[in-house]
Amino acid sequence: MKLIDIRSDTVTVPGEEMRRMMANAEVGDDVYGDDPTVNKLEEIAASILKKEASLFVPSGTFGNQLSILTHTLRGDEVIIPASNHIIVHEAGASAVIAGVQMRTLDCDDGMPSVERIRKAIRSEDLHYPRTGLICLENAHSSGIALPLKYMSEVYELARARNVPLHLDGARIFNAAIASGVSPAEIAANSDSVMFCLSKGLGAPIGSMLAGTKEFIAKARKGRKIMGGAMRQVGIIAAAGIYALEGMADRLSIDHCNAKYLAEGLSKIPNVDVFNERLDINMVFFRITKKVSSQPIVETLLDKGIKINPPEGGEWRFVTNLNVSRDDIDRVLIEFESALNTALAN
Repeated sequence: MKLIDIRSDTVTVPGEEMRRMMANAEVGDDVYGDDPTVNKLEEIAASILKKEASLFVPSGTFGNQLSILTHTLRGDEVIIPASNHIIVHEAGASAVIAGVQMRTLDCDDGMPSVERIRKAIRSEDLHYPRTGLICLENAHSSGIALPLKYMSEVYELARARNVPLHLDGARIFNAAIASGVSPAEIAANSDSVMFCLSKGLGAPIGSMLAGTKEFIAKARKGRKIMGGAMRQVGIIAAAGIYALEGMADRLSIDHCNAKYLAEGLSKIPNVDVFNERLDINMVFFRITKKVSSQPIVETLLDKGIKINPPEGGEWRFVTNLNVSRDDIDRVLIEFESALNTALAN
C-alpha cells in the first residue's frame, strides 16, 4: 500500500532523475568558491528573481534569519505580521541570532495595512530602537498569495523611510502561479528574498537567499558565523538546479489538486473549508462539531495516510508532487470514515 503524506510539501522525495543529477554532480570546496554546481545554482536563482546575486543556504529558517542578521544591528526592531512563519515557526531565532526585537502587527493574512506599517516605523528618539527591517511573507502561511499591488505599496513606503524589506518567499513560485506573475515581479518589491528548494520544488534540502551583490557578500560571512558554510555541497545543489529548471512549472498541478481536495472535503458533513485561503497548494478547514483529533490522525495513519493534527482549531492538508488525484480520492474516503467514527464515539 502506498503511503500518502499530506502533512506538508516539505515531505517530497527526490525522483530518479534528480537523484541521477545529484550522483553525477561536479563538486568543489564551496567555502573557497570552488564548487561549480553551487555557483551555477546561485547564478540561476539570481537570474530567475532578477537580483544581483544569491547564496545557497541549508534551510528556509536559516535564510530568513541570515537575512535579518545581515540587514540589522543588535537592538534593532523588525516590523512583521504576527502570523508570519518567522514569528510563529522559527523558534524565536531572531532574538538568539541577530539580537533584535520583533514589532508584531496582528493580522491573520499577513497583510497589515500600509498605514499600520507606517505608524510602526520608529522616529529618531533616544528612547526608541531603530526600525531596522520590515518583513513580509508571500505566499503567506495562511494559504494566501499577497497581491502585487499591496507589496508594491509596502515597498514604496520602506524605500521612502530608508528601511530595507525582506521577503520570506519560501513558496514564492506558488505565489507567482497563483497571482499570474513571474517570481521576479514579486521579488522586485523587496531588498532581499528567501525561497525554498525543498518544498513544492521537490529538492531534498536547501534554500536560496537573494539580493544585491553587497548584501550577499555580507550574508556569506554571516552564513559562516551561523555554521552554514558548506564544502562539497554541489551534490545537494544539483538537486536545486533540477528543481528550478524542471519542477517550478508543475506547481500548478498541486494547486489544482488542492482545489479538488477542498471541493471533496466541503461535501463531507461537519467540515467547513476556508475557500478564501485556497490560493496555493494548502487546504485549511475546521470540523464544526467537537471531536478528538488524535483518533482521526491515528486511524488515517493505520490506513497509510499521514496528516498533522489541527493547530488552533484549524486542519491543514497540503498537496505536493508525490500526491495524485487517486491519492486524494483515497484521502477523502478514509478521512470521512475516520471523522464519522470519531464523532460517533
